[in-house]
Amino acid sequence: MADTSRRALRLLSLLGARAQWSLAELAGRLGVSERTTRRDIETLRRLGYPVATVHGPEGGYRLGAGGSLPPLLFDEDQALAVAVALQTAPGSVFGLADDAARALETLTGVMPARLRASMEALRLTRLRNYWEFAAPPIDPDGLTAVGAAVAQRRELVVEVLGADGARTVPGEAGFVAARRVEPHHLVVWAARWYLVAYDVAVGAWRVHRVDRLRARPTTRIFAERPVPGDDVARFVMTSHDRGDIPAAWPCTGSACLDLPARVVARFAPGGSVVEQLDSGWCRLTLGAWSWAGVAGILATFDAELTEVQPPELVVAFRRLAGRWSARET
Repeated sequence: MADTSRRALRLLSLLGARAQWSLAELAGRLGVSERTTRRDIETLRRLGYPVATVHGPEGGYRLGAGGSLPPLLFDEDQALAVAVALQTAPGSVFGLADDAARALETLTGVMPARLRASMEALRLTRLRNYWEFAAPPIDPDGLTAVGAAVAQRRELVVEVLGADGARTVPGEAGFVAARRVEPHHLVVWAARWYLVAYDVAVGAWRVHRVDRLRARPTTRIFAERPVPGDDVARFVMTSHDRGDIPAAWPCTGSACLDLPARVVARFAPGGSVVEQLDSGWCRLTLGAWSWAGVAGILATFDAELTEVQPPELVVAFRRLAGRWSARET
């Protein structure tokens, strides 16, 4: 009986790991005959797992809807991965921290003793540092609606909210008329959620901050399009007009850089804003805990700077320049 139970659990794990298996493949993985494998499949069905038979030359077995795997099937590495993931989950969705803690507690409670000990041994304390520029958390329902539209390839009607993230109505400052978009990718970068979408009205690709979108799903299906450059990560990182706003810092300044906006957008810290001026120049607005900190970040771009604002930032540059010059003697 113990061997049968272990095989059934192993069989269930195999069925959950791939869309479809042939009988011969399952028997080979389990190290038993095909007849025994059929009996194990019937055992799972009696336990309530919907193991479907796929008929035809390429037939076999697959786990049907509602056949989710119980947590006790995790191996030790998977259990540790879950423990780490749930304890380091970003706080970019409302309530996610509490939900993640409850999920970890639930999973730990149903794990076998050996795996439970491994998970309980890895208790982390997650600290934020000054360079984490987290965006305001997103409403879970809004995030789910956008994610579902991406997965189902269904168009969205979106309104882009004001720079402060406040809800707006037609006629108010910051309101952008509703537009029809094809949502292709949901991306997390620098603790921010971005939607990569094709704007149907203007025939161009856009990157939107999800926390600044009011989205309404539609039933209109769209065909998949290749993202410019066929590289989602690079497209998001090099897009300067992502809808970002400056993070809250004691000191915030700006300067025009003799660099293309796409270059600065890729390497600027989170919580900064890049504005394209022409093909070779852009304006970068960013903050830090001191004016010297703002100046230091701007200096890392090693580019010509003009229109440095405010005056406090200019003073910081002069003070740093004098300090560095003194080091040469």
